[in-house]
Amino acid sequence: MSRKTSKISVIPLGGTGEIGKNLLVFEFEDSIVVIDGGVKFPDDELLGIDLVIPDITYLEKNRERIKGLFITHGHEDHIGGLPFILPKLNIPVYGTKLTLGLVRAKLQERTPYPDSLMHVIEPGEQIKAGAFEVEAFRVTHSIPDAVGYSLLTSIGRVVYTGDFKVDYTPIDGQNMDLGKLAAWGEEGILALLCDSTNAERPGVTMSERAVGKTLQEWYERAEGKIIMASFASNVHRIQQAINAAFDIGRKVCVVGRSMESVVRTAIELGYLKLPQEDMIIDSSEVGNIPSEQLLVLTTGSQGEPLAALTRMATGSHRQINVRAGDMVIIAATPIPGNEKLVGKTINHLYEIGAEVVTKETGQVHVSGHANQEEIKLVIRLARPRFLIPHHGEIRHQAALRKIGHSLGYADQDIALTQLGSRVELSADRMEFGERVEAGSVYIDGLGVGDVGQIVLRDRQQLAQDGVVVVVVALAAKGKHYRLLSGPDIISRGFTFMKEAGTLVDEAKKVVANTLESQLQKDQLEWGVLKSMMRDSLSNYFWEKTRRRPMILPVVLHY
Repeated sequence: MSRKTSKISVIPLGGTGEIGKNLLVFEFEDSIVVIDGGVKFPDDELLGIDLVIPDITYLEKNRERIKGLFITHGHEDHIGGLPFILPKLNIPVYGTKLTLGLVRAKLQERTPYPDSLMHVIEPGEQIKAGAFEVEAFRVTHSIPDAVGYSLLTSIGRVVYTGDFKVDYTPIDGQNMDLGKLAAWGEEGILALLCDSTNAERPGVTMSERAVGKTLQEWYERAEGKIIMASFASNVHRIQQAINAAFDIGRKVCVVGRSMESVVRTAIELGYLKLPQEDMIIDSSEVGNIPSEQLLVLTTGSQGEPLAALTRMATGSHRQINVRAGDMVIIAATPIPGNEKLVGKTINHLYEIGAEVVTKETGQVHVSGHANQEEIKLVIRLARPRFLIPHHGEIRHQAALRKIGHSLGYADQDIALTQLGSRVELSADRMEFGERVEAGSVYIDGLGVGDVGQIVLRDRQQLAQDGVVVVVVALAAKGKHYRLLSGPDIISRGFTFMKEAGTLVDEAKKVVANTLESQLQKDQLEWGVLKSMMRDSLSNYFWEKTRRRPMILPVVLHY
């Protein structure tokens, strides 16, 4: 497919109208630049689904025009989809050192990718990508080496902030490059795509250093072992946890596959520094360390059923369990939709007798995203002609639009996008063009995209009302068939058949009556027969139970 445009097109294939699976597409003339490729974790309605990634059908159709994929930072919602996306595109990938280190580790888990296509970049470095000149600029976030991007073309500059907050005292001393934004603002920025995640929150986001002080205070109060659950990729938080543990003489055990991978990569690349070489111990050594000398860093801050903290809380972890008197710190905020899972884990912990510390009971988490005053600062410095709220649900985007209004932007200067929207920018105009194919692809085990809405609807029906299998055997007799055996009825998740004798007997009669009327016909249509069995049984069950189980007729004929 060939499309050459004289306008800059901005197309979100993920990360707009939702939290997660971020993927932005930029088009100009004959060139495409992609930013990020993340995942979203499934909600309760996506039964059995492991991950959700963006639909990249549009990119596959235009693969020859893609000049590169640029990554803002190493969080799952920005890099988690790359093992599924990159092999289909086989394009150059650009990112900072830590970000690419985390991407490489993720790719090694699932599929190899040519190292020749992986390029480490530094903030301020300019990359020629077809008709775009791409430049990264440093931002502060809850992970080191985070950047935003400027995309310069012959008709103007578009800037994407990536995930950011304005932290004046960052843990790594790397401040957000507000000067660069201001300089580009002086030259003129055509459009700014701005992180809208916290646009509803007034004021400013607290510095990550505030968490370090709080952790120190809680650690000093702990009498048993300390178990701290956090996002694995929050390297700044992990660094502060390790520093606080060292100050009070505790060893550190890292538990959980993703946490272990991030810590290992961050240490190897120099982004995580150990105050003492032998400070980290293996989980097999935990039994040899007194509880009051141990800190466990683990995954499970979102209450995931198979995550390490959940298994510790339910006594199903092989090496570490929570005991009465232990302190459990959940240093994260639940992702929308995960509140019930987190609450369930916390209840388990209280039942055991552990002391549980959350954001509500102690300042053990601060956001990595900008609040309203920081967003205003960035918009004022950048002074873009047009404003595009990004990275957030529609309510977050609408809140950022209100911020835009307060700064003098009119509705026509602000674009609220949906998945697949095409925002077209010319030197003095912004408008919506023709939408592109977009949506979600579900990862279930090793299957990628083989579970769609029909399968999910079946799973929901099975979860709600169960399944009933009705089996009959027919034998040919002349030009007709006769009932050889059955009907037999088997159910799962519908009702306990041994205690529903009357219901089952009546259901068999309903099926037998249906068969009798159909078997008298000279020409027996098997599809029609199964459909009639299904419909008659479904109507009967609805009348008697007000439930609609999935009904699977099985007809054997000899």
